[in-house]
Amino acid sequence: MIKRLQLLSLLLFLLFVTAIHPQSLAIAKDIQGLYSPEEMGFIENGGYAVKKDGRIIAAHNLHKKFVPASIVKIATSLTALRVLGPEYRFETHFYMDANQNLYIKGFGDPFLISEEVSVIARELKKLGCQRINDIYIDDTVFNIGTSADGAGLSDNPYDAQNNALAVNFNTVNFKKEQTGGVNSAEVQTPTLPLMAELAEHLEPGLHRINISQDETAGHEIISRYTGELFRAFQHSENIPGEGIIANRKTPGNLPLFYKHQSSKALEDIIAPLMLYSNNFIANQLYLAVGAKVYGYPATWEKSRGAVADILLNEFGIFASEIRIVEGSGLSRKNLVSPYAMILLLDFFKPHSGFLPQEDGMFLKSGTLKGVYSFGGYFSDNNDLDSFVLMLNQDKNTRRILLHELEQIYNKY
Repeated sequence: MIKRLQLLSLLLFLLFVTAIHPQSLAIAKDIQGLYSPEEMGFIENGGYAVKKDGRIIAAHNLHKKFVPASIVKIATSLTALRVLGPEYRFETHFYMDANQNLYIKGFGDPFLISEEVSVIARELKKLGCQRINDIYIDDTVFNIGTSADGAGLSDNPYDAQNNALAVNFNTVNFKKEQTGGVNSAEVQTPTLPLMAELAEHLEPGLHRINISQDETAGHEIISRYTGELFRAFQHSENIPGEGIIANRKTPGNLPLFYKHQSSKALEDIIAPLMLYSNNFIANQLYLAVGAKVYGYPATWEKSRGAVADILLNEFGIFASEIRIVEGSGLSRKNLVSPYAMILLLDFFKPHSGFLPQEDGMFLKSGTLKGVYSFGGYFSDNNDLDSFVLMLNQDKNTRRILLHELEQIYNKY
């Protein structure tokens, strides 16, 4: 009798919550699928929710917020698609002064990779660029000051700093020989002087590292890397000229020489973002959303405000259910309830193909120390149903629990 009263009280509470959230989800009337953590046996601190046929059939801690880790990239991608549009293309602007110095002004293109820089060099030559002396890097449309909250200062690529003008995700890939020689480890990227310096204290072998691991000097090394890569492709196109590489704001009186639009539209960026869970790309999108809503320069504060507004006004998700302070999932200040994530997944369903597939599921994972999460879709007769699981505990039982949730889903 007591358990029936408890379930009835819970049902009334959930119905009350859906009443004050106009876009909220219908709750299964019988609540047969609602399992306590004791019944599941795998949760010390976490929450989950599973939908089927438009109803939540299983849930625990539905409105409690947890650190989500990388599944927050679903929210970042969804807000970027809504604000920027799937066909949005990042731009990079090029200016030449009377002394044949090149100014490169970045607008946060996350896919300014070697292949793209090669295309740009060819276009500059076609447009009549006859010489490039100094190369000036203009990254002033970002005013972010520090790395994303939660990012470390390691040489691991997941800690790469964001910047308005950065190449190859602010990572470099090279091979150090036993003899000490250093060469690029990818055919599309020339060997650059910076590689030898970064390899100096590393063992022989293949290395892909974050170039900006020193936060105080990160700005300068990012600009140097960008300039060296452009210089290398300048010479590969037989455009003569030498000079310094430095940070400098583009003078307002310089005419635009070339406006480059990325070969990748936003919808082409999100699948690799999800597949490789690239933190750099995620926060470039996050910062672009803030700049689109509030104007340049992009800042972390603008993006936090813009994303919070979009979540509320576009998706009906209140601040009591979600807080996103950066877009990659690195920060432990990011907090999301299972309820909020289920709503986000429902809105993201038209873009489900961007998520990696595994055993018939569309599945995005998230991992930090003591944080283990999954978000995605179960499939039944080609229909997709949202689910989320977030564990904030030392024990990683997410695989076991995911299996249990799938069993509940299949039996319902």
